[in-house]
Amino acid sequence: TRPDELAKDDSSQNDVVLHALKWLDSEDKDQPEYFMVLQPTSPLRTAEDIRAAVKIADENEADSVLSVCPTHHHPYWTKRITAEGNIVDFMDTPHGYLRRQSLPPAYTLNGAIYLTRSKILYNQHTTQPALTYPYIMPLERSWEIDNVWDVRLVNWIMENRNG
Repeated sequence: TRPDELAKDDSSQNDVVLHALKWLDSEDKDQPEYFMVLQPTSPLRTAEDIRAAVKIADENEADSVLSVCPTHHHPYWTKRITAEGNIVDFMDTPHGYLRRQSLPPAYTLNGAIYLTRSKILYNQHTTQPALTYPYIMPLERSWEIDNVWDVRLVNWIMENRNG
């Protein structure tokens, strides 16, 4: 069982997986070369998505494969509000008008698949080491459930998937 300190709202996913790997070791069980986290908040991911991520890891001898999708809001258009209340660019961006069509591709982690070598988590305490590859998922399977509205939308998507 998971210890109480790893069952809190702010518990780290990496700490939970590390605890499971250490438990396997303490029970003299084989250590998996890779572990995969499939968050329940990403219910639109398919078995084919999982197989494709594993294939990317195998073909590239990757240390990690993370699922991503094209970002809806490009980072060049992201803003922040200063302490004085002014709106400014969140990050340095090229000068001039940035048409959507001329923006470089940008992706965001979609939370559906985290596939990482166990030794990487042990040694580097990360699921995104230097040799990380993307598995690019389409937007229609990349919805994450973070609130009640997301539940409603995902339910609608699932009910209308084949129609």
